[in-house]
Amino acid sequence: MTEAILLVGGKGTRLRPLTVHTPKPMVRAAGVPFLTHQLARARAAGVDHIVLATSYLAEVFEPHFGDGSSLGLHLEYVTEEDPLGTGGAIRNVASRLHSAPDDPVLVFNGDILTGLDIEALVETHRTTGADVSLHLTKVTDPRAYGLVPTDDTGRVLAFLEKPQTPEEMVTDQINAGAYVFRRSLIDTIPQGRPVSVERETFPDLLSAGAHLQGMVDSTYWLDLGTPAAFVRGSADLVLGRAPSPAIPGRCGDRLILPTARVAPDAKLTGGTVVCEGAYVAEGARVSGTTILPGAVIEPGAVITDSLIGTHARIGERSVLTGTVIGDNAIIGPDNELTDGARVWCDAKIPAGALRFSSDQ
Repeated sequence: MTEAILLVGGKGTRLRPLTVHTPKPMVRAAGVPFLTHQLARARAAGVDHIVLATSYLAEVFEPHFGDGSSLGLHLEYVTEEDPLGTGGAIRNVASRLHSAPDDPVLVFNGDILTGLDIEALVETHRTTGADVSLHLTKVTDPRAYGLVPTDDTGRVLAFLEKPQTPEEMVTDQINAGAYVFRRSLIDTIPQGRPVSVERETFPDLLSAGAHLQGMVDSTYWLDLGTPAAFVRGSADLVLGRAPSPAIPGRCGDRLILPTARVAPDAKLTGGTVVCEGAYVAEGARVSGTTILPGAVIEPGAVITDSLIGTHARIGERSVLTGTVIGDNAIIGPDNELTDGARVWCDAKIPAGALRFSSDQ
């Protein structure tokens, strides 16, 4: 296998304000754009040609990655004029593929952090003679996902979108967002209109008698669609819980990138990342948090499981837990923001203006 399609066109609305200026796959996780981890893992599995299906803020990708040679890859970029959905995006880039009709083409989503054994998925595809093979993973609560029951040989029996009743929950296996297509099948996807592989392509193929194979791989898997999940994913990469050959440093309790400054008595734990040009002042305590380039954490601030945007500033003694601070936002001293708070880009919160507990 030498080719892959990477779907990176989504708007990332659930991640705003992180995605106001940055497409979701380019938001930094463990110090580099999340997409870097996916590209590096694909390269490690033997992929050398990847077509990126872009749409939202498409102009950001190529200036950063170029032709992919720095990663040992050949990258191409195809931009959708109008959003085409997962299936439409795959069909839209088909002309850039070089594979023969029966060759496998890897397809994966730009917002899934996974330890999937890519080579094992491709080998499953080859040995079973499948038309499409799907990475499946098991989850405790499948209601937010599409269920994929299989028979004893792993052959897919049905696609059940987001079941709600106990009777509908016939399996704990879900579609994990990575596929191997027989090249010729990509050309059967309708062209020029939105198509969902999950709701249209796969069910239609199944109805037509195609062989869809599932491979359960329950190593690390996380959908990075929400701020809390993204922050957790970055921390897990730094801590070594999620595998990636692209982490710019050693795994451990913290990752401090070049030109970042951290006061000697500041405490960084839980997979915290301090990106280039950021500053963490004396007495600050930061856990499980990503601090993006140029951000400033002032003395005595306490930040947990949060993401601090580029050139944002967190004032002295402010306490942030489970929050997202947009680019260039300023949080004045002595504020308290708790789980789920999102402060938009360029916003300014005055000193002591927002609290969830007494100021005593």
